[in-house]
Amino acid sequence: METNLLSEKRTVVVKIQTDLDHHSASLIRKTVDAKIKGTNAINIIFDFSAVDFMDSSGIGMLMGRYKIANILGGKVIVFGVGKQVKRIIDMAGIDKIINICDSYDAALLLV
Repeated sequence: METNLLSEKRTVVVKIQTDLDHHSASLIRKTVDAKIKGTNAINIIFDFSAVDFMDSSGIGMLMGRYKIANILGGKVIVFGVGKQVKRIIDMAGIDKIINICDSYDAALLLV
């Protein structure tokens, strides 16, 4: 996982380079939360282009980060979502509260 801070947009960008299961979701959760606490970031952009599988732990990770961003007045945006993961996101109803974009550029326009 790679994280970057876009200070001017108060945004943490997280490139996930593995499937989202219990182990990876826990690491992402801790890393993103620490980055938000240590900076002035309020928004989170997740790059899912390398994610082929996501279970309920991944859903929980997204929902938890959404709650934090929402409290701070920010947004969570996901881009690069493949068909299988998109299906899980839709079934969980996450697409109703988290913005899903096709590209990084489109995600940046939302913050």
